[in-house]
Amino acid sequence: MTPRIIGICKELVRGWSSLDSSRFSIERVSGGITNLLLKVSAEDGKGNKSSVTVRLYGPNTDMVIDRKRELQAIPHLSAAGFGAQLLGTFENGMVQSFIYARTLTPSDMKEPRIAAEIAKELRRFHQVHIPGSKEPQLWDDIFKFLKKASVLEFEDKEKQKRYETISFREIQDEVKELKDLSDLLHAPVVFSHNDLLSGNLMLNDLEEKLYFIDFEYGSYSYRGYDIANHFNEYAGYDCDYSLYPDKDSQYHFFRNYLQPDRPSEVQAQDLDALYVETNTYRLASHIYWALWALIQAKVSPIDFEYLGYFFLRYDEYKKQRESCLSLAESSLAALKNV
Repeated sequence: MTPRIIGICKELVRGWSSLDSSRFSIERVSGGITNLLLKVSAEDGKGNKSSVTVRLYGPNTDMVIDRKRELQAIPHLSAAGFGAQLLGTFENGMVQSFIYARTLTPSDMKEPRIAAEIAKELRRFHQVHIPGSKEPQLWDDIFKFLKKASVLEFEDKEKQKRYETISFREIQDEVKELKDLSDLLHAPVVFSHNDLLSGNLMLNDLEEKLYFIDFEYGSYSYRGYDIANHFNEYAGYDCDYSLYPDKDSQYHFFRNYLQPDRPSEVQAQDLDALYVETNTYRLASHIYWALWALIQAKVSPIDFEYLGYFFLRYDEYKKQRESCLSLAESSLAALKNV
């Protein structure tokens, strides 16, 4: 792939078109479970070296990602100071400016100082205006995933056997009940990142600057969903959901999100409302990624146990279901009695 990647960079990066291919170097930055990220560097012959990031989309990712939506949002997010600058796109990827920062770890995210910065930056992210429909996409996306996930066939007999144990009627009923209940919360609709795991957060320690990256799942959605989805990622790559933040840690995050300048002055009722909202949408996050994993189990060539990940997320949904739904129902009942 090297000559092709160098050719793309020569075409899309200003000042690189005339450089000899021998002046380029390519290294892998990271590989998630949907994309491959490369750092491409070039030396101009005068001792000056500059770098860009090339992101190659994984095969079949258009089954779960709306690239048109992503490319529409990036210039507006970039103008607001989020992520890397988009330098150009090609058939199965994009070239962006290189961010000089380290990727956070799951344990970094719960450190109070960093958690406060993420909350403040997330509020700013949620205030970005992206042209087009402002209708929340969460439930549309979940129902689309459900439709695709329910008609799969696996060549591997063992996988097929495990797949056939899934009741899609049950999942559909769960989704409808959760949607009906969460709609009653009237959660604010904002442009959401929707994938704020540690790998999409970068920190330049020297400048104390935090970066959000990778907006491919971005869409208008519910404020509480984006926060809950982030909290679910405290579990890390080992998916240890006992690491989900406790109430005090959540309130620390909420204070900095709701009033970045005066977190100590946030009203108790605002904290309580966001707590209910977030922990109801916590369930939606598990269902979203569970169904996403089923589709990936069929179409992705990446060596990852997607089918196992479906059961892990759906089991966690079932484990948290009663407490989260009760919290929402109690809160709604209390509001009726006011």
